[in-house]
Amino acid sequence: MAITTEQIKTLRESTGAGILDCRKALEKSDGDFNKAVDYLREKGLAKAAQRADRQASQGMVELYSHGNGRVGVMVEVNCETDFVARSERFRQFAHEIALQVAASAPRYIKADDIPADVLEHERQIATARAQQEGKPEAVLGKIVDGRMETFKNEVCLLRQPYIRDESITIEKLLTDAVVATGENVVIRRFARWELGESTSA
Repeated sequence: MAITTEQIKTLRESTGAGILDCRKALEKSDGDFNKAVDYLREKGLAKAAQRADRQASQGMVELYSHGNGRVGVMVEVNCETDFVARSERFRQFAHEIALQVAASAPRYIKADDIPADVLEHERQIATARAQQEGKPEAVLGKIVDGRMETFKNEVCLLRQPYIRDESITIEKLLTDAVVATGENVVIRRFARWELGESTSA
């Protein structure tokens, strides 16, 4: 597929990699943005990835209340220095993450955080549903795998579409924050409460 200048520009802004490297990454990944970022990381060309190993112990806890107190969110976002932690760019990013958690109710930060028993339970549900729908045995596995990916996209914060721009994910928003601040930025943890919800889950 043809790689556009806009795609190269977006990838360059997110990763800090060179134009030719960005073009090659997009060509290798058939224009898939996330795969292109992974390619650049593997090659050691993404500046955002190079910052990922640096200690992030500064930051802030952002509190957000929505719907006249019907939903409350607390998010801890970390960076490397107090200087960046006090910056408007960093604080705005933390606020956007709190808004995302309030609106989209993720359960985990990333797919690796999902417990094995939860994944197994979801896989059983997806398999039973596909069988009830009469899907052919030959394609059952692919259908179940597809539904598992959809599940992960829904419950993992980093894989969710950004509520203000659904063409990008929260992971892309995080990468942009790393590039913009010049520091490693980490979404450490979050909690979300909704009025009247069960606390037994």
